[in-house]
Amino acid sequence: MNLRELVSALNDFASLSLAESWDNVGLLVEPSPPHTVNTLFLTNDLTEEVMEEAVQKAADLILSYHPPIFTPLKRVTWKTWKERLVVRALEHRIGIYSPHTAYDAIPHGVNNWLAKGLGACTSVPLHPSTAPSYPAEGTHRVEFCADNTEHLDTVLSKIEDIQGISCLTTLPARVEGEEQTRVSLNCSQKALLEVVALLSQNSRLYHKTEILLLQKPLLPHTGMGRLCTLSEPVSLSDIIERIKSHLKLPHIRLAMGMGKTLESPVKKAALCAGSGSSVLKGMEADLYLTGEMSHHDVLDAVANGISVILCEHSNTERGFLSELCDMLAIHLQNKINIIVSEKDRDPLQVT
Repeated sequence: MNLRELVSALNDFASLSLAESWDNVGLLVEPSPPHTVNTLFLTNDLTEEVMEEAVQKAADLILSYHPPIFTPLKRVTWKTWKERLVVRALEHRIGIYSPHTAYDAIPHGVNNWLAKGLGACTSVPLHPSTAPSYPAEGTHRVEFCADNTEHLDTVLSKIEDIQGISCLTTLPARVEGEEQTRVSLNCSQKALLEVVALLSQNSRLYHKTEILLLQKPLLPHTGMGRLCTLSEPVSLSDIIERIKSHLKLPHIRLAMGMGKTLESPVKKAALCAGSGSSVLKGMEADLYLTGEMSHHDVLDAVANGISVILCEHSNTERGFLSELCDMLAIHLQNKINIIVSEKDRDPLQVT
């Protein structure tokens, strides 16, 4: 499979439009074409050790969940480790692709996998994703009626000159017994200001104007974080053991909610793979589950009677790679070899 076909297939598996606006996702390093991919190499973090493993295993494309290039590189030399990753990738004709928060949002992604550690439960996104485009062009619809044909022609001419106008239509209408023309148009947020300014110059038009917000529909089961409702309440101590087993960890970090004990029941758990402070903050639940949170956000949760389990950032993500390997094999119709890194690990270890 050539690289561009594979990248297109990966984008179909998880649309990059679902990624957070601050993220850096997609194809980050591209060897000169044509580039055939026989082996796809999966890792959570692309470190130099992992890069050497990818080279040894003759990888043609590395899918690194975390983007190894996040802030702009001003040069590509042998000076810093991230620059060296790019050099090594190009030297060995290895592409680098990162999905990151797009995989957080999808229904079959990282947060869905993390929720399985709680046991039988139903879940909904904490911050639902919206469709990447509006139901129609533009962000707003403007409608108004006019009875002066000559004046209306002047207004319509000025509206047509505004950038960001679409779907401009006129229809005959009868309003309060009078024959009038009803005008409807879609416009961008910026164009809306210009349209309103134009119509406000004529009080009769302005008072007959309706502005509708064209909201993006929510995507089912898609978004950041998950609020999980367990089928049956489970003690906090049992939840801890389930999570340790699911993540294959000997230890987790626990902050006990005010007034709670290890025997306190957990019915609702809010979770977010990776760093969950901004996603979990303010959510009502018995438990927060994530990789890392700020000290003060942990204190806030505890004060509100919410227990917090922290497992270190990438420990809440890495186990998903095994499931991803199987899903991509099906999605790509077993056309390429897919392997998971054996060197990838969380940088923090308990000693």
